[in-house]
Amino acid sequence: MTRPSEPTSAGERAARRTPPLGLRGRLTLVSVLGLAVGLALGGLALLSVLGHVLQRSVDAEAFQTADAVALLAAEDALPDPLPVAAGQVRVQVVDGQGRVRAASIDADRLVPMLPVDRIDHSARQRAFVRGERLGLPGPVRVVSVPAGTPTDPLTVLVGKSMADVNQGAKVVRFVLLVGIPLLVVILGGVTWRVVGATLRPVEALRSGAEEITGRANGGRLPVPASQDEIHRLAVTLNDMLARLEAARARQRAFLADAAHELRSPLTNMRTELEVAGRLGERTDWPVVARDLLSDTERLSRLVDDLLLLARLDEAGAGTGSVGAVAGTDTPGRAVRGRRATGPVELTELVRAVAARFPSPPVRVLPASGPQWTVGDPDELHRVVTNLIDNAVRHCRSTVVVEVTAVADAHLVTVTDDGPGIPAADRERVFDRFTRLDDARDRDAGGAGLGLAIVRELVRLHEGTVRLSDAEPGLRVSVRLPALPDPDA
Repeated sequence: MTRPSEPTSAGERAARRTPPLGLRGRLTLVSVLGLAVGLALGGLALLSVLGHVLQRSVDAEAFQTADAVALLAAEDALPDPLPVAAGQVRVQVVDGQGRVRAASIDADRLVPMLPVDRIDHSARQRAFVRGERLGLPGPVRVVSVPAGTPTDPLTVLVGKSMADVNQGAKVVRFVLLVGIPLLVVILGGVTWRVVGATLRPVEALRSGAEEITGRANGGRLPVPASQDEIHRLAVTLNDMLARLEAARARQRAFLADAAHELRSPLTNMRTELEVAGRLGERTDWPVVARDLLSDTERLSRLVDDLLLLARLDEAGAGTGSVGAVAGTDTPGRAVRGRRATGPVELTELVRAVAARFPSPPVRVLPASGPQWTVGDPDELHRVVTNLIDNAVRHCRSTVVVEVTAVADAHLVTVTDDGPGIPAADRERVFDRFTRLDDARDRDAGGAGLGLAIVRELVRLHEGTVRLSDAEPGLRVSVRLPALPDPDA
């Protein structure tokens, strides 16, 4: 029995119905809103500044006219009517009792432009009055300038209509109210197109990634021609895809080779058991047990090597530093995780490893003194063990091991007098599960992982490994960073 669904709120239903804005829409919306707010604030600032400038211009013209009339009044040379241009300007000269002494041709000769109680005969003033009072359209700006003498104070009043100024401000306001929305719409469309063109390479990357995901084999993302961030992103992603494809190829090859190598000892064990079962009482069980134990040891060594290589790959993809992975030096020993490293004396390490092999084939040359390096003792033990074991299996009569100091490094050299390796195959032998089609294929128990493990461990210790001719035989040289003698 299903439970009834809980009722959803109106906001949640509206959110489900409203499709989300894409990146193009969000960028366009933010750009248009920012542009609209900026233009609106700019328009308000323009209107404010324009009104202030026009007002100061009117005041300046009115005061200029008033100062000229006040100069005439001071010289007692006031004409009648006052000589001012007719039209939008009115001029009066008022005495201390509020009587009009002189006026322009269009001004009132009985009533002052400002009430008597608002006239200050000792200071310059500014005021607004209604235009109907003076017979002028719109509000009128009236300025006053003191004139005359202390005994006969006079004040010059000049009134100038603000109709033209207000009309100009109204036209500008109308243009802004119509032009700003139209400009926002036009720029919004341009922004939509520009953002779309900018994001087109990103959409091409997305489509390319979708096609790559849908294909079984790898592919590459389209790289835009522009040398910008998206171009660099596409190049970086293609490099990453190439590395991932190479890693997948190595993983597939590794799994196939591992399955093939694991199948051989298992097949041998199964065959021996089937034969022993058919023989019944005639089976020589001690011999069968010895053969099964040999195959089991081979299988155990192979599993340990595979596990170690997997951990080494993980360490190389992660930190890539010395000591990120602990190696194994004996079959069946588990590979441990991260551990601390420290000084390792290579001469004693080589002697300890060589002592495990028969003395006639393996000979360790004396060193000039302690040779110290930094690393994981187990890992370096595994490196030397693999090199000597490989040389012993392929030598004819002798193996020579030497530790020498060169510049700021130490060289561990393992030389055998076997058939050697052709120069064309010296890089290939470091690949996993590699066996050469020559005398070195005599190894009955090896899986072709020894040198691969050596290279990975030496790389973790920031060293190098190189193969060269010993004439006859092969010389393997491992170069490790030198560490000053701690006892020195």
